[in-house]
Amino acid sequence: MQQTADGPAPSPDLPGPAAGGPGRVPHHVACVMDGNGRWAQSRALPRTSGHSAAEATVIDVIEAARAAGVGWLSLYAFSTENWGRPSNEVDFLMRLVRRVVRKHAVFLHARGIRCRFLGVTDPRIPPELARDFDDLMTLTGDNRGMTLTVAFDHGGRRDIVEAARSLLRSNTPADSLTERTFADHLPYPDTPDVDLVIRTSGEQRISNFMLWQVAYAEWVFPPVLWPDFRASHFLECLHSYRQRDRRFGGVPPNEIGEPRL
Repeated sequence: MQQTADGPAPSPDLPGPAAGGPGRVPHHVACVMDGNGRWAQSRALPRTSGHSAAEATVIDVIEAARAAGVGWLSLYAFSTENWGRPSNEVDFLMRLVRRVVRKHAVFLHARGIRCRFLGVTDPRIPPELARDFDDLMTLTGDNRGMTLTVAFDHGGRRDIVEAARSLLRSNTPADSLTERTFADHLPYPDTPDVDLVIRTSGEQRISNFMLWQVAYAEWVFPPVLWPDFRASHFLECLHSYRQRDRRFGGVPPNEIGEPRL
């Protein structure tokens, strides 16, 4: 595999990130929706109020991304680690997500958005919620606008382990294993690499989110808590991305115009 000054270059046979260079709209944006609990705490409200308030942000960001020409939008809604939260909060989240999915299904379909759910393997997920996920994916499956992936019961390490298990079951020879063949065993292997990750609330962690796909992503960490995050903040993040020169370990031309080496 080709090496660069910053490590291995993206494999040419993978659905990789958008080409470098300032001014481009990111093809795939992923959001770690952080800060609901702190938003509620700052208002002396229960944590569940923060989750409820996040609904408006989700719709605002979906609309902003679609209008800006983003092709893929991924939202981190519930991680494998979130099962460790208090049971009343988890139960509330399950009911809330079901209500949001059912409420906005027609809206998403009318805008040509294809919806996917990444994860959804834990038996603790209520069967009726899993059916709603399936129904929304079926309803929007033929849409060719923006692809919206909701990571729910998702863990990046688990995805990689499951891909390795799938490769072992397929008896893939070790010498024939490439990044492409490995990625083919991940969930939704047509998903392109993430170009931009937005994590709200100022926290600066990956949190086990799409570990394979964020390998070459640019990151921004706006201090705004997720329930207060709006389209204008999202567009500011896109603007920050568009000012960056994504070189993937290469060397930029110097001031006298020498070519890259």
